[in-house]
Amino acid sequence: MRTCHPHRAAADVKGSTLLGLVKEHVLPKSTVFTDDFASYDAMDRHINEYNHRRINHSEKIYVMGDVHTNTIEGFWSLVKTGIRGVYHSVGCHYLQTYLNEYSFRYNRRFDTQPMFLSFLGQISKNAVPSVEQKTTLVPF
Repeated sequence: MRTCHPHRAAADVKGSTLLGLVKEHVLPKSTVFTDDFASYDAMDRHINEYNHRRINHSEKIYVMGDVHTNTIEGFWSLVKTGIRGVYHSVGCHYLQTYLNEYSFRYNRRFDTQPMFLSFLGQISKNAVPSVEQKTTLVPF
């Protein structure tokens, strides 16, 4: 099953900040895969809420069975390459907008329909009513 992943810019990388984002965006009892960054230690104190699986990059371990962070690392690689290649740099106030764009692209990377047609489909779903639709007369 394919899952769409929202990506959020964090104010900082403190354990409490990251745990707050996990609690806001990840369903309880979900499995959360991380590397061995110390800020993720906060996840280990919430074992009844989440199944936290870690991969120890500091010991040059990158895959252990089904535990890896390759998918999210691939996403970040695309974001960084895209920003450097297209936008060259990003201010903090625009970072979330860029993450939204790249999340949209990434979550539709296997779509067979051209992205432009997907955009048009979204626009037509959210179209503003026409003047004729707004001005229908209602009898007294």
